[in-house]
Amino acid sequence: MLVSNNWQDYKILKTSKGMKLESWHNINLLRPDPVVTWDLGDFSKYDINAIYYRSNLGGGHWEEKRKTPPTWTISYKDLKFVIKEMGFKHTGLFPEQAVNWDYTMEKIKNSSRKIKVLNLFAYTGAQTVACLKAGASVVHVDSSKGMVEWAKENVKLNHLENEPVRYLVDDVFKFVKREIRRGNKYDAIIMDPPSYGRGTSGEVWSLENDLENLIKLCQEILSDNFLFFIVNTYSTNLPSVSLENILKINFPKQKIMVDALCLPIENSSLFLPCGITGRVEND
Repeated sequence: MLVSNNWQDYKILKTSKGMKLESWHNINLLRPDPVVTWDLGDFSKYDINAIYYRSNLGGGHWEEKRKTPPTWTISYKDLKFVIKEMGFKHTGLFPEQAVNWDYTMEKIKNSSRKIKVLNLFAYTGAQTVACLKAGASVVHVDSSKGMVEWAKENVKLNHLENEPVRYLVDDVFKFVKREIRRGNKYDAIIMDPPSYGRGTSGEVWSLENDLENLIKLCQEILSDNFLFFIVNTYSTNLPSVSLENILKINFPKQKIMVDALCLPIENSSLFLPCGITGRVEND
């Protein structure tokens, strides 16, 4: 497993009965997490800023227990990110992805050429920030205008707004097909697709049905000597072996690595599973 254990501003304080208590730069948030199937008692001894409650009708809401700022920032090494309470329990950042930030930054910094990165389903731009910081140029694509604006905020927070970055609010499939027609190539592609989603014009995305098709399309815009290709997924319907098989079939000559992403739980020997990641790289 790949463990993001170099955090200073983020910690999982406790997990129990479908919930996880996290400290985000001393702001303590209690959120549901379906993979927490064990019982370690309640959270009564902790000072909690806010709790996310699911609704039986779908979605849910945050309930404030202590005063919480509308937004705040946390740091990972020399990277900074804006955090806030969002609908459907999100905060705008997936801390377990820090191992991939480290990986992409190292690969880019050690390359002897300028690397052009395509970040698909790019969310609030953590990987965009990491790649820009390492010296790459980035094309950032997400179907949500709000998430793209948030990504711009993160890039500016890191003083990278003058670096070569292009933002697009677009459906990923449509964008990649246009890039194929244009003949554009990328040295690295990162994608963090949801299990289900909708594009800018209501296009339906299904991970199980569409992932391999998207990977095949992305192969057409990878440069011949591409640096890396990364796929992340949080779907419990796509086992790690299935992702590994897809990557092996479509990249038979490249090095493949698929592993679980995990976060350490404070004061214990336990780890919280946080999805899987697949990496493809040329030797």
